[in-house]
Amino acid sequence: MPVVMPIFGTRPEAIKMAPIILALRDSAEFDCVVTVTGQHREMLDQVNELFGIVPDHDLNILQRGQSLSEIMTRTVDGLNKIFQNGKPDAVIVQGDTTTSTAAAIAAFYHDIPVIHAEAGLRSGNLFSPFPEEGNRKITSQIASLHLAPTNTSKENLLAEGISREDIVVTGNTVIDALLSTVGKEVPFSDPALEELVDSGRRVLLVTTHRRENQGNAMLSIGRALARIAEDEAELTIVLPAHKNPVVREALLPSIKDIANVIVTEPLAYGEFTRMLSLAHFVLTDSGGVQEEAPSLGKPVLVMRENTERPEAVSAGTVRLIGTAEDRIVREVQTLLRNRSVFDGMANAVNPYGDGRAAARTIAAIEALFGLGQRMDDFI
Repeated sequence: MPVVMPIFGTRPEAIKMAPIILALRDSAEFDCVVTVTGQHREMLDQVNELFGIVPDHDLNILQRGQSLSEIMTRTVDGLNKIFQNGKPDAVIVQGDTTTSTAAAIAAFYHDIPVIHAEAGLRSGNLFSPFPEEGNRKITSQIASLHLAPTNTSKENLLAEGISREDIVVTGNTVIDALLSTVGKEVPFSDPALEELVDSGRRVLLVTTHRRENQGNAMLSIGRALARIAEDEAELTIVLPAHKNPVVREALLPSIKDIANVIVTEPLAYGEFTRMLSLAHFVLTDSGGVQEEAPSLGKPVLVMRENTERPEAVSAGTVRLIGTAEDRIVREVQTLLRNRSVFDGMANAVNPYGDGRAAARTIAAIEALFGLGQRMDDFI
């Protein structure tokens, strides 16, 4: 059987790769060999444990304060050793992390076909988001099979000269992962969140960590959250704080000791999906949350100036608001106080998937190896 090697290293990759790995393992056509880099560690391991995934190879590259260059070089070097001992017939990389691009480059150097899941996302600005926009453009030049989540992503690839025959629109596997997890009612490890469930209070879920928002923008976000909490006494803000000390040092001083702000450690994926389902709406700079929240009817305010996921903006369920303090406060209060605006966003159609992206992915890989036929594209 052809050996297919999924390679990933961060929590978002693990979430989106999990449905593909489970489908590969259920397939009678492939031998699945899972490799992780450990670009994230604890958060990566939590997701793998939730989905019952035990890696066959673990590069364990994580070092405190590691640079992008160090992630790249240690990943390429580690995969070089694995490939020298036995090349897979194809590798699968996901999205736009440094792990994904390093793995694609390492595979290219060994003449191994690259399958790119979540291909074709573009913001149009090479430096925003950074380094993701550059990473995914590089990977697109290497990949043999491009698994685009939406037709917009497909059109982006076609505009860059990628052959139509090499692109399959699958939908996004994050929806597969979400739908399989959200109903499990995973208990919260933080007692404050369990108490919140029983309170009936409205909840604003906040996530922020992006490199381009670190510094003054993150300080602005912290001040905005403090004002919202003080002005909206009936609202509870839940902030799972990213472990990056640069993020915490900028964000947390403004909101410490505010009674209706709950700051937690990063939530395991099962806990996060449960909190997402309980939230009234979401304030974020995350790419994945822009895809997940609309599936549950949650309006999303995105603290960025642009997005590589414009489909939900067009659909009306996501709004770009930037990081200016006054704008954040105003947009949050609009959703809290204007029912028609809230309902318009909550009831918009999610354009990102139908829960069958993994099945389309496996069919596309079977077709790549001449073992089957592709499924119809996701529309």
